[in-house]
Amino acid sequence: MADHHHNHHEPTGARLADAAQATLETQGEQWTPMRAAIFDALAAEEKPASAYDIADTVSRARGKRVAPNSVYRILDLFVANNIAMRVESANAYIANAHPGCHHDCIFLVCRNCHQATHVDDDKVTSDVRAVAEHEGFRPERPVIEILGTCARCAA
Repeated sequence: MADHHHNHHEPTGARLADAAQATLETQGEQWTPMRAAIFDALAAEEKPASAYDIADTVSRARGKRVAPNSVYRILDLFVANNIAMRVESANAYIANAHPGCHHDCIFLVCRNCHQATHVDDDKVTSDVRAVAEHEGFRPERPVIEILGTCARCAA
């Protein structure tokens, strides 16, 4: 049986962008220069970033304004294709360091530094899905967020 619990660290760089591009193209989507710029800006962030943060970063890099609505549409596409994940409580996004890896999301969100650590635990999320189904609810994608203090801030 596979390991059901592992941490995902968010590496950046060309390898991550290449994996994201391959994942998106496998789904029949195009990897446009704007999508690449938004993914690169998102992947460079150390903490979850809002669409406004990404729009500002890409606008500065391109020398012209990029509308947050356009960024939201692209981020929604990224989430739908598993190359980004949405931290619901922060209305922010992080790049998925493992685009080919499909797990429900568990985020540990620090109230102090706003860092979000993505943890996969298939047993926990399977149990959450089972509870929902028992109640007659059809879960699409459980997202569990635990708010607290990270080890670095607690030290």
